Amino acid sequence: MTSAADLPLEDRARLLTGADFWTTAPAPGVPSIVLTDGPHGVRRQVGASDHLGLNAAAPATCFPPAVAVGSSWNPDLARRIGAAVAAEARALGVAVVLGPGVNIKRHPLCGRNFEYYSEDPLLAGTLGAAAVQGLQSAGAGASVKHFALNNQETERMRISVDADPRTVREIYLPAFETIVREAAPATVMCSYNRIDGVHASENPWLLTTVLRDEWGFEGLVVSDWGAVHDPVAAVRAGLDLEMPHGPHSAGKVVAAVRAGALDEAVVTRAAQRVIDLTRWAPSDDEPAPDLDAHHALAREAAAECAVLLRNENAALPLGGASGSIAVIGELARAPRYQGGGSSHINATRVDVPLDEIAARGADLGVAVEFAAGYGLGDAGDGEILRSEAVAAAARSGVTVVFAGLTESEESEGFDRPDLAIAPQQVELIRAVASAAPRTVVVLVGGGVVELEAWHDEVDAILEAFLLGQGGGAAVADLLFGMAEPSGRLAETIPHRLEETPAFGNFPGELGTVRYGEGLLVGYRWYTTRGIAPRYPFGHGLGYTDFAVDDLAVRATGPDAATATVRVTNTGSRAGSHVVQLYIGGGPGPVLRPRRSLAAFRKVALDPGASMTVSIDLPRRAFAFWDEPRGAWVTAPGTYKVEVGRSSADIDAAAEIPLDGDTIVDALDMESTIAEWAAHPVAGEDFRTALAGAAGGMPVDQLLELAGSMPLGKALDMLPGPAGDEARARLEAAVAAR
Repeated sequence: MTSAADLPLEDRARLLTGADFWTTAPAPGVPSIVLTDGPHGVRRQVGASDHLGLNAAAPATCFPPAVAVGSSWNPDLARRIGAAVAAEARALGVAVVLGPGVNIKRHPLCGRNFEYYSEDPLLAGTLGAAAVQGLQSAGAGASVKHFALNNQETERMRISVDADPRTVREIYLPAFETIVREAAPATVMCSYNRIDGVHASENPWLLTTVLRDEWGFEGLVVSDWGAVHDPVAAVRAGLDLEMPHGPHSAGKVVAAVRAGALDEAVVTRAAQRVIDLTRWAPSDDEPAPDLDAHHALAREAAAECAVLLRNENAALPLGGASGSIAVIGELARAPRYQGGGSSHINATRVDVPLDEIAARGADLGVAVEFAAGYGLGDAGDGEILRSEAVAAAARSGVTVVFAGLTESEESEGFDRPDLAIAPQQVELIRAVASAAPRTVVVLVGGGVVELEAWHDEVDAILEAFLLGQGGGAAVADLLFGMAEPSGRLAETIPHRLEETPAFGNFPGELGTVRYGEGLLVGYRWYTTRGIAPRYPFGHGLGYTDFAVDDLAVRATGPDAATATVRVTNTGSRAGSHVVQLYIGGGPGPVLRPRRSLAAFRKVALDPGASMTVSIDLPRRAFAFWDEPRGAWVTAPGTYKVEVGRSSADIDAAAEIPLDGDTIVDALDMESTIAEWAAHPVAGEDFRTALAGAAGGMPVDQLLELAGSMPLGKALDMLPGPAGDEARARLEAAVAAR
């Protein structure tokens, strides 16, 4: 492989920016390679290029987007999808797939939430690492995005994020860190936004201090398309490849080196990373992927991703005894199965829910009738369509209504204005529910929606999100019980927008968005504040039942533990259960969320079968980010470990004492009296001196009154001879520490 050091400066600089929209620049001995959009399929454009999914792309399998895969809670599924995407990428001449996206779902209105896994960093990082492992094991490089704090589409090219360091470390960086440490992605893509006023593409703290120095990342940092503003500052900060082609960037880099404003070694290092990236280039004779097998995987994955939210009186599964079925809703006939924007895939085929339901019904001898109920956009007369749907519902034994969000209502590039679905859909659901013996609602869309206007009037709700090209068949399989619902929510569904954590702090104003909710993102907010959402993080029903018991936790070191729990399928069908382990609060000098996901495991069991599951709880499950020290710290004390079916439904809890980290703070005159008194080395002598200087007042009472006062200020304020004597006692204790 060519060494960057052997190339002229001009060629090295040219390697740092794309040749065109999707390819890197060649150099002597260095081939050009293709980077293209993913992550749930390959968007290989063959004509005009764009980054918003506007122009045509080659056919590829559209797997369930991250919004659905997140609800699978299954890393192996994410890994298998990644490997299939890689096979198609190589066959299409693609070296690097731009994905997965692992940004945290800070707010439910983010227009790109369909492309992200979860509101929880552990779940997002675990699934993202598995996706990267799958991609790269099958020969395609991954590009983890969007690094970092890119949690909205409004002003995404220039918004500045104001977030405290502990929140950044505990919520918004861990998913990226997990993927870098566990999966070694080929590239990391920087985001558009600014962080404390500095663009991510030009942020040395982000791209070098954290990513490379702390986490040990050895791959290439690529810009999001159009994210670079100053190519010299970007290279200096740690960016290696600007995409797409920056027509003047190479010249500016060369000029900066010759002017002494940019170290030539930095350019050489970045150029070498671009050269190293070419190892992912596919060959000219890549085997054709098995598209039938990939479609089968897409269908299997979709069935595992949907979440059964509600199932009153066993309304589901449907069967021959259900009577005739009315399928209502244009989204059943014109399915929405992916999000809009750069990840928009030209699917190889699409399973249509209406057709699949009709086929299952025919197999069972059940008649299926369809009524549109509403039009998409301005199509159709709403009142006539609704009347036809109500009449069909009244004639049927059960009605299945497809409702949700259209692509015009959510996409990359803009945020949603509210949590509502179209008013005509709400009116339709309510009218149908009043006429039908049983009503099932299938929700379609890339984000959560408000359910309050109709929730209690329907019997069952299947949250299908966006399920990819096999989603239509998967939904039919789930409705008829040919597949078992096993999805669990990866994000909270609130009652209303006003109860969400970032309400009032989204999408920002005057160029800045303040992350005022801090650590309390998603379910952390609801559990800590004691707010019951409509459906909590981790919730999901099935067609069988599980018992969870025998929780035991033992320490495996000063700051780690292992939990074991028994899971039993007490129902009559095979099914899957997600064991969710949470840390309930915790000791230490900082706010701890009431509940934080610490580990999880999805297990499949036959009826009557039991399994004892053992799950490690590593140091990071208990640690917090200590900003003054710039390090992760595990406070000594007792921790509560909880096992639940969701963040709000806890089966059992156990306590575990941990020695944690022994922290000895440096003391000075700015340290408070309370800090001096509590110090593990100086504290005992200081309390003795304090007792002598307190004039008979109990030390604990004195600490309550004046414990927050810096010692230096307290000494300055001691008056007269008595004060001089007290000062002398305390200064002697200080000197002896």
